[in-house]
Amino acid sequence: MRILGIDPGYAQTGWGVVETSGQRNRPVSFGVIKTAASMADNERIFFIASSIGKIAEEQKVDICGMEDIFFTKNISSAIPVAKVIGAAVHQLYLQHIEVRLYSPPTIKSAVTGYGGADKKQVQEMVKILLGFEKIPKPDHAADALAVAICLSVFDATQKRIQGK
Repeated sequence: MRILGIDPGYAQTGWGVVETSGQRNRPVSFGVIKTAASMADNERIFFIASSIGKIAEEQKVDICGMEDIFFTKNISSAIPVAKVIGAAVHQLYLQHIEVRLYSPPTIKSAVTGYGGADKKQVQEMVKILLGFEKIPKPDHAADALAVAICLSVFDATQKRIQGK
């Protein structure tokens, strides 16, 4: 199964594709979609969503995991990211690709075993779990790979529960 992981952002959206077989994950590709501050809001959102659609098609992904919106203080910075999430989910559903949203603590827990892990710990585990020599860069791409691993962990657990 090919999993697309997405770390949504307004200026930079990280993406990573992992191929999974049972409990083994293999990195396929990763990167970042960047938008310029000079672009109109709608143009940025459309560009990110359409880029995600192209990546999903080119990489032949089966399912997508995406970090859900999570904020504690500044709701105004969360609103543009929420718009990106909505547009990306819409784009992927048009392509008949299921999207599963995960909170940051859930992703951290699935990757490190601790929902309060810091960013560096998560990225170090991504490096280890996917067999990289160095932490994947840029950071948003490593975070997206963590989301893909999270989906893989939850999917494998669900299959074990169902006896498959």
